[in-house]
Amino acid sequence: MKDYLLLAGSFGLFALLHSLLAGGRFSRSLSMLLGDRFVSGWYRLAYNLFAALTILPVIYLAVSIDSPVIYRLNTPWLIISCMLMGIGLVGLVGALFVTDVWHFAGVRQVAAYLRGGDLPVPPPALQKTGMYRITRHPLYLFLLLVIWPLPVMSVTILVINLLITMYLLVGSRLEENRLKQLYGSSYETYQSRVAWLIPWPARMLREGSAISTKTDCPTRIFKDEG
Repeated sequence: MKDYLLLAGSFGLFALLHSLLAGGRFSRSLSMLLGDRFVSGWYRLAYNLFAALTILPVIYLAVSIDSPVIYRLNTPWLIISCMLMGIGLVGLVGALFVTDVWHFAGVRQVAAYLRGGDLPVPPPALQKTGMYRITRHPLYLFLLLVIWPLPVMSVTILVINLLITMYLLVGSRLEENRLKQLYGSSYETYQSRVAWLIPWPARMLREGSAISTKTDCPTRIFKDEG
């Protein structure tokens, strides 16, 4: 039990730091010390690198726990599990293809800084086509579809999945609050017409024709530095 509490605590610390640094207040404080241009150019990349480093202790704790297996799927459930995970992986790739990955990674901002371009770099446009017509958070939805239908479920994996799920659910709400503050009624209109996470069929049929296929409103699909 102590191992799982330590695992949950380390993940909680990671989530707290990740959310605080994504909120914008810290980056604004840095701007006063280092200058707007420097922070606009380098903060996003540094933020992602910091997130990658701080998740490593969580991964280490997860793999070091000798965890009992809850279940192990056999056919035909194994086939169904693999199919669901495959759909999740394809969905993740598809969602990434219609987002500005270089902006999310911070590479585009660094490139603009190094070549003397304008900063901050404008955020990517709101995607209203494809899967973004049926769910506002396809990346989160398809990630959940990858981690939950695993053919082998141990106690450690179950704990990690629950932590990730809670983080995505809470994080998506915090993210949307920032998006509404940034883009006002434009995002609120999109929010009112498209499902938050799970694309219910009735709503898809009712609202599908109401969403424009134009990408006319800037937004961020991922958590950003603010």
